[in-house]
Amino acid sequence: MDAKRHIVHIDLDSFFVSVERKFNPSLIGKAVIIGGSADRGVVASCSYEARKFGVHSAMPTRQALKLCPHAIVIHGTHGRYSEASREVTQIIHNMVPLYQKSSVDEFYIDLSGMERFHDPYQLACDLRQKVIRETGLPISFGMASGKTIAKMATNQAKPNGQLWIKHGQEKAFLAPLNIGKIPGLGESTCQKLYQYGIEKIGDLQRVNLKFLEAVFGKMGTYIYKKANGIDDSEIIPHSDRKSISTEHTFESDVKDLRTLENILVSMTEELAGKLRRENKVSSCLAIKIRYANFETHTQQQKIALTAAEHILIPGVKNLLKSAWNQHRPIRLIGVRLSNLCAGSYQINLFEDNEERIRLYQAMDNINFRFGDKTVCRAAGMEIGARTFNPFLKG
Repeated sequence: MDAKRHIVHIDLDSFFVSVERKFNPSLIGKAVIIGGSADRGVVASCSYEARKFGVHSAMPTRQALKLCPHAIVIHGTHGRYSEASREVTQIIHNMVPLYQKSSVDEFYIDLSGMERFHDPYQLACDLRQKVIRETGLPISFGMASGKTIAKMATNQAKPNGQLWIKHGQEKAFLAPLNIGKIPGLGESTCQKLYQYGIEKIGDLQRVNLKFLEAVFGKMGTYIYKKANGIDDSEIIPHSDRKSISTEHTFESDVKDLRTLENILVSMTEELAGKLRRENKVSSCLAIKIRYANFETHTQQQKIALTAAEHILIPGVKNLLKSAWNQHRPIRLIGVRLSNLCAGSYQINLFEDNEERIRLYQAMDNINFRFGDKTVCRAAGMEIGARTFNPFLKG
């Protein structure tokens, strides 16, 4: 690409914790865990004070409390996070021409071409200060020539900082970082690279592409490009969603059917609840599974327009059975509802009754007021609210 790109990645630091601290300032400076109960739940988010003890998201809450016994556990309130995310989105929307909301607390902004009128870095600084001033939430950003390096720059700038990787400095910025800092590189891939004596991204930059392709197949090309700062992926504008999706990466690969089904139930409940809140229905259901070697399979099915999980959940379970070779453990699993359109929950004349419709309304009201998973199916309690991200764009 001849024209210089200016891509900004913005991340709200420890978003859920920061929002809770706004409502309860006594939590400031303390080890805080947002997540499920100690017996079965997992960590959805945690403060930097808790991270010092080795706590991280997706870790079982029980394990987190062993590492950090004095941590304060909060179940979290979905409504608060949605409102805070909406406020930040509005500020960004009013200040920049092109942005992509990639999750509830993460944005990509394209300021390419703006240098004729504004200094892109100064604009990003002004935007960050405006968010801090108007919402009271800490925020970090990275600016670079592509999405991947901008995101990695943000990670280096945290907490509550900013970092600009200028054009031509990409490889020098990446070289001293551990290979584990590359987004999307799983633990097993890193372990394999470590066996070849490749620990730093600089080591990777000296490796031949043919070698990486021989060892990792298609994934080798991905690793090579990321290590060398090659990324011309576009910013997809924030617009009316045509799909809503979420995915969950396991700490270690899973092949237990009950665990997989319970995660799928939980994800489907989250997505269906979000559709009902937005007064939307879906007519296409899909699942994605990824094996340890990054081989990915998707399976989809047309359905009657609905936003009801008692219809969606059996469909998701059937898709899992047809998409999954049950001898192979799964690294990542995802659900997507697409072909969205405006409309309320469709009444099924043969199955539904007034009680069921009232039950959905009551569940949604309770979950919005008191946090997701206050009321849910027993299977959906395997993971607490937001071990995955129900706001990911499809």
